[in-house]
Amino acid sequence: MNSTLQRNKQRGMALLVSLVFLLLLTLIGLSSMQSATLQEKMTSSVMLRNQSFQLAEAALRMGESAVQVEAYSLPVCTTATQCAPPAESASLTAAGRNSTSGVNWIAVPGGFYGVQNIGTTLTAVNVPSNTSATLYRITAVAVVGNNQRSVVESIYAKY
Repeated sequence: MNSTLQRNKQRGMALLVSLVFLLLLTLIGLSSMQSATLQEKMTSSVMLRNQSFQLAEAALRMGESAVQVEAYSLPVCTTATQCAPPAESASLTAAGRNSTSGVNWIAVPGGFYGVQNIGTTLTAVNVPSNTSATLYRITAVAVVGNNQRSVVESIYAKY
């Protein structure tokens, strides 16, 4: 009689232990799903950042190609504001001339580029010595996704 009473008490305990283990497994599963979702968001962000950088690099190369043309000419910047890197690159959304920096932004697939003539020099790197070279600053901007912006810049010596 005593053993029958003991068995009845244990049957209820087994159900309780099983439910606790099921609850723990459910919590572990939910945690794993949240972690996977977070990793997916991070991967998407890195992918957009890389895509934005690659588009900005492509726009920069297009700007350099435009400057390489023999007939390409641009007036030399005359003020400190016009010779400084263009501040509007952080918020640029459309092609056209910026009245403050004087940069004419050109639309290309995936972004924009702008060119500034920052003067001439006799001491440009990778240019034969005592050769006059005109220096151009080329700034490229690309925006992908939810405002994932990349800005790259190069100085091109034309001689």
